[in-house]
Amino acid sequence: MVDTTTTPIILSDSAVVQLKRIMREQNVPEEYGLRVGVKGGGCSGFSYILGFDVQKEKDQQFEVKGLKVLMEKSHSMYLLGMEIDWLEGLNNRGFTFSNPNADESCGCGSSFSA
Repeated sequence: MVDTTTTPIILSDSAVVQLKRIMREQNVPEEYGLRVGVKGGGCSGFSYILGFDVQKEKDQQFEVKGLKVLMEKSHSMYLLGMEIDWLEGLNNRGFTFSNPNADESCGCGSSFSA
């Protein structure tokens, strides 16, 4: 069980490897963190936000496996306990989101309803 009071989300080892690779290849500045969030839209109501950004006033900052993670406080109710993984297969390649707060997800896995 992950302690969500200190780590609101879970990053798999393979996701961390890919995120660090992207940061290196894209020359992401040191002061940036991994922004994890939600926005309205997508085929199920909400879609996930995953990218690099600077910390903003409404953000909480966490450290997950050596990565600075930024999340708006209001998004935590949708994302608490979510696992982000990296899949590398014949048919699928990319980040996946396993969200225990989602009532249903779409087929593409990048949107959900809560």
